[in-house]
Amino acid sequence: MFVLDPAQSYMMPAHFGPRYIGEKTSGWYRDCTVMAISYITDREKLAAYLPPPYEVGEEAVVTVFYSCNKNIDWLAGHAYNMIGVNASVVYQGEKEQLTGTYSLVIWENLTDPILVGREVQGIPKVFADIPDHSIHSEQWRCNASHFGHKIVDMSIKNLTAVSLEDVAAQQKIDAGKDNPMAWRYLPALGGFGGPAVNEAVTYPSENIFTEVYLGEGELNWNELTWEQNPTQYHIVNALKALPVLSYLPAMISKGSANLSLPDKWTRTLG
Repeated sequence: MFVLDPAQSYMMPAHFGPRYIGEKTSGWYRDCTVMAISYITDREKLAAYLPPPYEVGEEAVVTVFYSCNKNIDWLAGHAYNMIGVNASVVYQGEKEQLTGTYSLVIWENLTDPILVGREVQGIPKVFADIPDHSIHSEQWRCNASHFGHKIVDMSIKNLTAVSLEDVAAQQKIDAGKDNPMAWRYLPALGGFGGPAVNEAVTYPSENIFTEVYLGEGELNWNELTWEQNPTQYHIVNALKALPVLSYLPAMISKGSANLSLPDKWTRTLG
């Protein structure tokens, strides 16, 4: 008879045994290229997508980011791309209060990190086709689509290099105020009758930058129908409906990231 070992990490189908975790399965993403576009949006419209006790932060900022992730340790060197949407928030819990970002959604083009992110970390991940970014006439571009229909286009131009000293100084200023957070919601069996899991989570990470540039960003969300994207059209249309009141400086960076910090593990917020 199969028996779960509480000292091991399992995912469905768990009866084949625990996930391999060893020297080669660190959380390091060795080669990351990121495009990030931030903008100010309508505060009340953004708040409509935040479950309590999350609240919109000091400014109603939405950040859409693309990351081309290569040479990933826990994937034995394999790669995948992602496009995510974060909102600046404050978590007002009974036991703790945190400032940071709330993950509205993350699209990824590989099943493995989607499943781990949803089941183990509580991050709202879904699938999309996300090709590698392109650079033409010094303009960076990327996009995501599903069922052959475009979800979003991103572009950044007019880049100016930022010194790594300035980057490090900004990281010190942001320390303690850059907590990545999400809502781990798993429906009851069958999909009705309330949630099986309903909890706020945080999943700390570490970023090392080797190049950083600021520029001018632009987003183009496509409005979709149920027929075009039956499982995600409502997500895309909701994001399209968030108005861009003003763009903030966009960013392109290169470097690495560690998503598994022994002293700052993924946890439930109180």
